Amino acid sequence: MKQALIVAHPRIRSFTVAMAEAYAEAARGEGVEVVLRDLYRLGFDPMLHMEELPDHEGFQPRADVLDERSAIGDADVFAFFYPLWFNAPPAILKGYVERVFGMGFGYSRFGLEGNQPLLSDRKLVSFTSSGAPQDWVENSGAWDAMRRHFDDHLAAVTGLGLIGHHNIGEVVPGMREDVVASHARTVAGTAARIAHGGR
Repeated sequence: MKQALIVAHPRIRSFTVAMAEAYAEAARGEGVEVVLRDLYRLGFDPMLHMEELPDHEGFQPRADVLDERSAIGDADVFAFFYPLWFNAPPAILKGYVERVFGMGFGYSRFGLEGNQPLLSDRKLVSFTSSGAPQDWVENSGAWDAMRRHFDDHLAAVTGLGLIGHHNIGEVVPGMREDVVASHARTVAGTAARIAHGGR
């Protein structure tokens, strides 16, 4: 199994990156090949450029997009790690999805039967964090709205099978190290289950 971990947080020493590292270590321990794509450290450009718009003949993804598609193209599982900002993914991750998971990778060119999903045999799992408690995120309606708008739509367009979205609430500056470590163990446990075909 090969998994691509897509990480989006500007701080290298962040809760998000710590959870991604815990996941990666556990997955590797189960024999999984892990490709880590840390978008901020890569300096990934999230802007979709005019020539990349698939609304004209000869449109062409830029070299950085082709590099990303090459790096993650044969992954069996895509694992996203990001904080919820305004109850949505950071702009750099949204741009990554728009540019990398677009036409020619996530879905086909428009044909007689419309666009066809190209990732139907792959899986998607997400690990997010929020400053607000999880019950507030859910009771406010933000959780359902975000998942419908991002997770469900991405899966519908690309054919990705959703195998979970795990949000950790009340992630704030100055969290105790033992609390962070406890969350990391939970994430590692999920990584081990996914490595064996679970969720």
